[in-house]
Amino acid sequence: MIELDELKDIFTIPLFRNFTGKMQEEVLERLEYRIDHYRKGEVIIRQGTVCNYLHILLKGKLYVDVLDVSGGKVRVETIRAPRTFATPHIFAQRNLFPATFTVIEDVTLLRATKESVFALMNSMPLFLQNFLCVSTSCNKCTMTRLRVLTFRGIRNRFIYYLFDNVQEGTDVVELEHNQVQLAEYFGVTRPALAKEIRKLVEEGLISISNRKVKILDRHALSCML
Repeated sequence: MIELDELKDIFTIPLFRNFTGKMQEEVLERLEYRIDHYRKGEVIIRQGTVCNYLHILLKGKLYVDVLDVSGGKVRVETIRAPRTFATPHIFAQRNLFPATFTVIEDVTLLRATKESVFALMNSMPLFLQNFLCVSTSCNKCTMTRLRVLTFRGIRNRFIYYLFDNVQEGTDVVELEHNQVQLAEYFGVTRPALAKEIRKLVEEGLISISNRKVKILDRHALSCML
């Protein structure tokens, strides 16, 4: 069985949102799983390997890297515990991992079998609903990141990111990432990103206050894409 202290945050993730205490107990009783531990620098999953488990990161951080058509490595994101990852792929027809996952900080990972996850879905409609929501969100985030990486140049990637995250009916974007995280997201260095953002501000195209970006010239930015 899993140690209780390793499970303290598992029911805070969206997959188990709104679960009652009784439902949480049922999950722990019925889910077939194993716990693995990995050290910094270890590759725990390679792109193209088969996904037969639900993966829940209980502790630590992972880099997510994708190989492009030329064989180059592109950093897609950084995953921080607690959260699931590669969720949609467990039941996909071509259930292969789309990326390589490498440990940044020592990791504790829960792997639950496909069969027990499916059985839980059949008996717990809320779990099925949450799983579908997480999978949809995961697919959307993946497609957005891949779309960002198709743009050449830091400026174009940042502009696309702004347009994709602008609040409906406004010209305001609340940044979910700090500059270090954004640089990882775009696959660039933080100083290079900071320099490009500063240029956009100096050119009067955007303004920034804390983590809020205001688009000042939407037409000019659109013409750059």
